[in-house]
Amino acid sequence: MVESGARAGRQQRIDDLCAAAIRALCGRADVHFRGQRLYAGARALPHAAPHLHPARDSDDFGSFRGAADGHALRLTHSDAVLHARLSPSGGVERLIFDLLEQFRVESLAAPQLPGLRHNLRHRFEQWSLAYHHSGLNESARGILLYAAAQACRSRVSGEPPLAQTEELIDGTRGMISRRITHDLAGLRRQRHDQAAYAMHALNITRIIGELMASRDDERGDGENEGVDARNDFRLLPELDSRLEDGFAVADTGTTHTRAAAAASYRVFTRAYDREVEAATLVRRAQLNEYRAHLDRRIAERGINLARLARDLQALLAVPVADGWDGGQEEGVIDGRRLAQLVSSPAERRLFRVDRQQPRADCRVTFLIDCSGSMKQHIEAVAIVTDNFARALEMAGAQSEILGFTTGAWNGGRAWRDWQRAGKPAFPGRLNERCHLVFKDAATSWRRARPAIAALLKPDPFREGIDGEAIEWACTRMQTATDVRHLLLVISDGSPMDSATHLANGPHYLDQHLRETVMRHEQSGPAAICGVGVGLDLSAYYRHSLGVDLTAAQGNHVFDGILALLAVCARHPHTAPGTKERH
Repeated sequence: MVESGARAGRQQRIDDLCAAAIRALCGRADVHFRGQRLYAGARALPHAAPHLHPARDSDDFGSFRGAADGHALRLTHSDAVLHARLSPSGGVERLIFDLLEQFRVESLAAPQLPGLRHNLRHRFEQWSLAYHHSGLNESARGILLYAAAQACRSRVSGEPPLAQTEELIDGTRGMISRRITHDLAGLRRQRHDQAAYAMHALNITRIIGELMASRDDERGDGENEGVDARNDFRLLPELDSRLEDGFAVADTGTTHTRAAAAASYRVFTRAYDREVEAATLVRRAQLNEYRAHLDRRIAERGINLARLARDLQALLAVPVADGWDGGQEEGVIDGRRLAQLVSSPAERRLFRVDRQQPRADCRVTFLIDCSGSMKQHIEAVAIVTDNFARALEMAGAQSEILGFTTGAWNGGRAWRDWQRAGKPAFPGRLNERCHLVFKDAATSWRRARPAIAALLKPDPFREGIDGEAIEWACTRMQTATDVRHLLLVISDGSPMDSATHLANGPHYLDQHLRETVMRHEQSGPAAICGVGVGLDLSAYYRHSLGVDLTAAQGNHVFDGILALLAVCARHPHTAPGTKERH
């Protein structure tokens, strides 16, 4: 997990650099990565050609830069609406058509940008080599697709095909070229006109499709059909159902209820909402038992707290002015020492310099999902947050530990009020919101120790309304305007409140969460990160990390969260469109 956390931090850094390059090249300020998916604002962009999706565990940085440059050219030179309208419906045919459109936009790279052209060439070569070494060229359909891709890109771009496989594909490429000679010439000739180019691309797509169908016929009784089918499937970008570093991706969607109601997110009633100190929900004797149990579990983990505090100090501290050092031989002239020039003309220590001290002027808030499914993970979460709160205090930073749940299952009193009101349409949120404070920023870790142990009480764990919880946490941060703010949301799933879902649609709370995070990423007081417990939360949070809390915990989970904090600390406002500092 140490390596996983460091890898996640490096990959996040690469994603940020690539997104910045895309924004600079295409002039669109709202483009950014979430997970491996490219977004424009809150909208996920369509998957492009397969060579624009380098593998995180095997491809080099040049491949990621080449893919980023390819994305930028696609956004700059391709009309997505026209492409979607002309695109064929078949899976392999659509793949070929996407490839040909990508070859067109890459051929339009400006000659005065040789580095960009080199990146594009490098990325395509790396994809071609990976395709070849994976054995995809061993099937009739695989070699046909590969040879077509090499021949078409070579003709459109004017660059030679990959030398390592040129002999292998020579016969197949010659056979294809004879059938599409006219349209190959048309691709090069019409590459500045997308609509005219598409006509030739569609002809090539149709011919390649027919050739592949003939290969199926030649295969006869289905021999090797399974191999070829798998090969074809592996060619396509399989990102919609991907696993991110072994974690399932959070299921997200959009509801039509909001549009039908012609209104923004709404709440049926706030009469039963409450914000409580978590310690007041637990008897004092039981709270002491929870604290003693938590202390034993922390001691068993052998967590290196001093190291964690040093890492946080190095990560969060920034130099601040702390007076002057006088009597220096260089710097700014100190007016109080000018008289010495008369009495001692040779005196050179007439200057003063700023004295800088590192200071961690930062507030880190841990917002914990206290829904029912989190009960199985809460002890591990309590260990992590308790140690982070203590280490942050040692590093000179502030911390808060907050939680969110509902006051009842299945809507409670809010649901009953809605029923008594005649069940009006589109009621909005239908439950009793409950926000929990385990530790506030003004309370030291030592004083908050018993309250933090209230995390172990299972009774408050019911359902989760994430979007309103993030609004609440960000509002609390606004009370301290002179410090940086980092918000870590710890959750194991999508927002879930059964009453709200039944009355408004299954993605009502989900959509509100995405809109809330997007709004605060753009202009809110905090940099927001998602820590997914066994889940990839990149569908919601631009910066996210999946952690496995079922494994034995040393300092590895902390290293992963530190890497995530490092990314957010570099970019206090991580909004798409904000100029990033690298």
